Amino acid sequence: MKRIFGAKNNKEPPPSIQDASDRINKRGESVEDKVKRLDAELCKYKDQIKRTRPGPAQEAIKARAMRVLKQKKMYEGQRDMLYNQTFNLDQVSFAAEGLKDAQQTMTALKSANKELKGMMKTVKIQDIDNLQDEMMDLMDVSSEIQETLGRSYNVPDDIDEDDLMGELDALEADMGNETEADGVPSYLQPDTEPDLDEGLDLPPPPTGRTQTTGAQPGRAQAEDEWGLPAVPRASLRG
Repeated sequence: MKRIFGAKNNKEPPPSIQDASDRINKRGESVEDKVKRLDAELCKYKDQIKRTRPGPAQEAIKARAMRVLKQKKMYEGQRDMLYNQTFNLDQVSFAAEGLKDAQQTMTALKSANKELKGMMKTVKIQDIDNLQDEMMDLMDVSSEIQETLGRSYNVPDDIDEDDLMGELDALEADMGNETEADGVPSYLQPDTEPDLDEGLDLPPPPTGRTQTTGAQPGRAQAEDEWGLPAVPRASLRG
């Protein structure tokens, strides 16, 4: 069958935009090298024309320079055309990359939308509200437990708050009576209790002057400033 109809030719895949751009860039670089080589040749002919005298030799050099200049113009036109093609391919490549990015973005958004829909099916607002109510109830119960555990065992339960308030008012009234005397508390006021020493018949305290034993009754003993017998001073006379 293959001999009659022939085998199917395997077609090569079409070149991509990047392949075409790379190929054109290589051609452009080759043409650019030719233009540079022609520029160097023109500079050489220019120097020769300056060094030669007018005549047939100079005209021949000018003719060769004109031929080289025409080739340079032709190559510059080809180079500009290739650069324009490269620019167009770059624009197409940029647009294609933008479309690919848009496709990937749409695919990612669709996947995320599907996942969100599946997650929203498992999460309900009513369940969240019920959970919040249960948490509030648990917090209230926890507060009651803490308050019960912190209750003092020494305070009886049958104490009336009105009685406690009455005792507090009486205490404040007593404190007000104590501070009526010019606003001075009772513990800072002067003592008004009778002195116990007044009821006792005690001898008066010594006055600091004592009579020396053996002294003459009609002659008082001299005393110093502390109430002691004065020491007689020796006479300074010889």
